[in-house]
Amino acid sequence: MTAHDALRPGPSLRYDLTSGLVVFLVALPLCLGVALASGAPLFSGLVAGIVGGLVVGSLSGSHTSVSGPAAGLTAVVAAQIAALGSFEAFLGAVVLAGVLQIAAGLARGGSIADYFPSSVIRGLLAAIGVILILKQIPHLFGHDTDPVGEMAFAQPDQETTFSELWSTLFDIHPGAALVGLGAIALHLAWDRIPALKKTMIPAPLVVVVAGVAAAELLTPLGEVWQIGETHRVQVPVAAQASDLLTFIQLPDLSAFGRSELYVAALTIAIVASLETLLNLEAVDSLDPYQRRSDPNRELVAQGVGNMTAGLLGGLPVTSVIIRSSVNIQTGGRTRLATIVHGGLLLVCVATIPAVLNQIPLSALAAILLITGFKLASPSLFREMWSQGRAQFLPFAATLTAIVLTDLLVGILIGLGVAAALILNSSMQRPLRRIRENHLGGEVLRIELANQVSFLNRAGLVRALEEVPEGGHVMIDATESDYIDPDVLALIHDYERQTAPARGIKLSLAGFRDRYGKLENRIEYIDYSTREVQASLTPQQVLEILREGNERFRTRRSLSRDATRQQRQTASAQYPMAAVLGCIDSRAPVETLLDVGLGDVFVARIAGNVARSKVLGSLEYACVVAGAKLVVVLGHTSCGAVGASVDLFDIEETIEEATGCHHLDLIVSSIQESIEPGEVASRESWSPEQRAAYADEISRRNVLRTVNLILEQSPPLAKRVASGEIGIVGALYDVSTGAVEFLSTTEGRPLPHK
Repeated sequence: MTAHDALRPGPSLRYDLTSGLVVFLVALPLCLGVALASGAPLFSGLVAGIVGGLVVGSLSGSHTSVSGPAAGLTAVVAAQIAALGSFEAFLGAVVLAGVLQIAAGLARGGSIADYFPSSVIRGLLAAIGVILILKQIPHLFGHDTDPVGEMAFAQPDQETTFSELWSTLFDIHPGAALVGLGAIALHLAWDRIPALKKTMIPAPLVVVVAGVAAAELLTPLGEVWQIGETHRVQVPVAAQASDLLTFIQLPDLSAFGRSELYVAALTIAIVASLETLLNLEAVDSLDPYQRRSDPNRELVAQGVGNMTAGLLGGLPVTSVIIRSSVNIQTGGRTRLATIVHGGLLLVCVATIPAVLNQIPLSALAAILLITGFKLASPSLFREMWSQGRAQFLPFAATLTAIVLTDLLVGILIGLGVAAALILNSSMQRPLRRIRENHLGGEVLRIELANQVSFLNRAGLVRALEEVPEGGHVMIDATESDYIDPDVLALIHDYERQTAPARGIKLSLAGFRDRYGKLENRIEYIDYSTREVQASLTPQQVLEILREGNERFRTRRSLSRDATRQQRQTASAQYPMAAVLGCIDSRAPVETLLDVGLGDVFVARIAGNVARSKVLGSLEYACVVAGAKLVVVLGHTSCGAVGASVDLFDIEETIEEATGCHHLDLIVSSIQESIEPGEVASRESWSPEQRAAYADEISRRNVLRTVNLILEQSPPLAKRVASGEIGIVGALYDVSTGAVEFLSTTEGRPLPHK
């Protein structure tokens, strides 16, 4: 089924109805639990769930996101209720927050979440988890007495929280504690036992039902074990459905004259929007049809939802990842599923409030404790630690600050720590310094960052001061999209004054197209000239090639101006070496030896065999063009060598076996390196044995070719004997990128390791 099919009401209706029912069962206890943790009337959590399902679900452009009261807002709600002094005043802040969200959506502010570091966001969620745990432990053990009003332990005062945790040790209700601890065990078992998990019955619902049943079973055991009304949910019960309107609390309009209300509204709008946008992105990634939701439309929908919730006495709503993921996992395909879940919540509140009042607070506390541990799991701390201090420190700072102060202050502190680390990193590593050994000498290449601000100026000054007198430095701005004018002025002054005064040669790259005062230029020699060629010995050329391969192998190849090399070598060429390589596409000589245009002559033939025309090319390279070194370069996994092994000692001719008319000259030459009898049992070889033997023949073939060159080319042999040129064999490993040199410049084999 395609995403288009999922939008059709017919095929989707059954799935959406089923998913809506399951999400309702999950949302019901969570709506009550979030209200409990927030220090708000329990009825407000149900109102928020209804609004999130019916209002936001109808307006949202997301097919799978489910909105309602979120655990992520409990600390915000509790703090703002305390700051404003009443729940009615807080409702006014919720209405105004909705207005701000609508304005943000219409202004296309849906990208706001992209500007918050993930470490700070994860610290925020972890802090919410810690706060949930701290505030629900007393309820878990039946310590439900509230010294400052209804719904204790949702107050933001940390001193009160920790004192209540201490008081819990001396005020444990045995019945509530038994139900709470049993609820935790049941929840964990339901989540971890595959057979239970496959029942599609959500663990929170099971915990609630089991909690109610356990409370009833404990009633006959006496007052010590009996769970009374003070330890149970207390949702207002209406005599008839129409009386529900009397439970709705309206916002206090007089609070709109207080500055605290606007601070609260801004806080709610920022946190609710941020959580919604982050959850929306996560939900879209889970959508099996990979549909993308419009974040700006979602902000408008959430804004309308929060205005409605505030006017009807509900908590603020956001997109909720737990309910949304349940919706996807149970087959929800369109937003009808979230609308169904909201409708079921409304019916439940209107018809069975008395049933809700049988739920023990300790059972809800168990659900919230599990939620808290999921938000602040040990694996999260390990993951953030493994990502280094740049991720862990903002995460830890945000978490700690939120737990010890409040959410807004904690986020600001976390952002401050993240910004400080970025500034410190920018000041410590504003650029990359690389020492390159070119043919003309050592060059210090200073590679500027993508964004070069005034903060990077001091680092660049220090790097330039380290260039010795008479040295050479290259400033590379190839990857820079922006360079601060102060930094450009520094480079310009260095070019005009400092460098000439100290005898320093300055090369520039990446400046011409974007920065008018500075012109690209390369002052160092990065190709082989007549003077460079004349000054080199065969051993020095060999070392240059060794170093070049090491740079290639470690991904540190030199930066070269290919266009400049092409112009400079257009009229003449002065190669350092002549390389006899293989035609295999995996063995490009200039790349794997990290040499420039015109630095080497390359003759390529299958199996790097020394035929007469090849010898002529090598003689020309050394006798006429002046190359100082001949390199016979074979490689592992060579197709020509492998074929020569397979075709050794066969009854038919090479042409009959391969269909190639001229291949026998190459194959027969390579087969000279195979000893009779070595491949007699090759039919029983494993692929690994065949590959290892073929690589050994490649090695022998290289050394044999070196000897053939010395035997069959008197001009080259004479110059090798006099030390004027050298000749070496080498084997390139296609899997590691390393070139192993097998013989000396005089052609003598090196000890085989």
